[in-house]
Amino acid sequence: MPLVHSIALNKDVHVDRIIDHVQGKPGGPTVVFFGGVHGNETAGVFALKEVFKQIRGQNTIVHGDIYGVSGNLGALETRQRFQKEDFNRIWFPERIEDIIESNRAHHSEENELNHLYVLLQDILRRGTSPFYFLDLHTTSSDTIPFMVLNDSLLNRKFASHFPLPIILGIEEYLKGALLSYINELGYVSLGFESGQHDDGQAVTNCMDFIRYSLALTQSLETSEDELERLRKAISDSGRDSHTFYEIYHQHDIGPENNFKMFPGFINFQIIPKGASLALVDGVELKTTKRRQIFMPLYQAQGNEGFYFIRPIPKFLLWLSKQLRRFRVDHILVKLPGVEWGDPEKATLVVDQRVARFFAKSFLHLMGYRARKFDRSHLRAKNRESASKSSEYSNTRWFNK
Repeated sequence: MPLVHSIALNKDVHVDRIIDHVQGKPGGPTVVFFGGVHGNETAGVFALKEVFKQIRGQNTIVHGDIYGVSGNLGALETRQRFQKEDFNRIWFPERIEDIIESNRAHHSEENELNHLYVLLQDILRRGTSPFYFLDLHTTSSDTIPFMVLNDSLLNRKFASHFPLPIILGIEEYLKGALLSYINELGYVSLGFESGQHDDGQAVTNCMDFIRYSLALTQSLETSEDELERLRKAISDSGRDSHTFYEIYHQHDIGPENNFKMFPGFINFQIIPKGASLALVDGVELKTTKRRQIFMPLYQAQGNEGFYFIRPIPKFLLWLSKQLRRFRVDHILVKLPGVEWGDPEKATLVVDQRVARFFAKSFLHLMGYRARKFDRSHLRAKNRESASKSSEYSNTRWFNK
């Protein structure tokens, strides 16, 4: 059983794949929290340990199942983000199928995937719906807490009950993320970033988030006063409550690049034009216009140097909801240069030589996240068709 160390708390704890599991009264939801998907992000592991201890010690009434699950056990033990390959970039269906069917892992992270995949299938088989998957992370830079999610209306609706900034569109840039894989199965899945890796407040923020999530999903019987206390604690931990942002640029770090972020940048900071951001192979990288920076990289491992984000106007959020509700994408395929990319009608292929007006931002409104397919085509994946919204339709949060 690996020993995990927290720099923030100066404590050690032994963890297994299942950090803890409480089975409550039948008829409740199944809530799964992940901690330590990156091995240098231990706040979630320690927060889960403490919350489960409180639940058991206070004889709290539980409905359904609550799981705390470790992500990358090997990286947690060795205190690094990953050992051979980023564990949160390998969750591709084809790769998973190859690992599981061949029963052969080429390195440590593939072995971790094998074990976690089997556990997830077991939880989905044994658990009762609705299912919730919540991934607990921290960042290398100073930050206020925020949430990251794949852009489906189901995820948005659940996330809107948290008084936190919400980041959409990361699935267009991060390939092979665990939550993207789960979201494509149709379940509520989102990431919570509680603070800087080695800040003790990140553990406290994580605990508040876990308790509030369990109250919101009605996994724990919680008084209105306690619910409001938790909501206020989460709200007070940051700013820009309920503000939605979208990612529109990612700075990739190539395998041969020497990247060093200049010190002092923090999440959500507004950066003026002409500011020096980083040294890339000895050359200063400067902003060409005013930007808002997101997740600047201050650790040795990682392939994403930083992102740029911008707030999403409320009108566009409303418009995108209406376009998806009325399935406007099914009309678009009648236009020249636009066709379905799969029999399930969850993917669009857009020939930009013909349909030049199909910018990524237009596809985003309808729930599609696009990547270049070839020099002239975009391939865009839709999240809405997979959403199991009916399984959540009787929950309190869904009907508010």
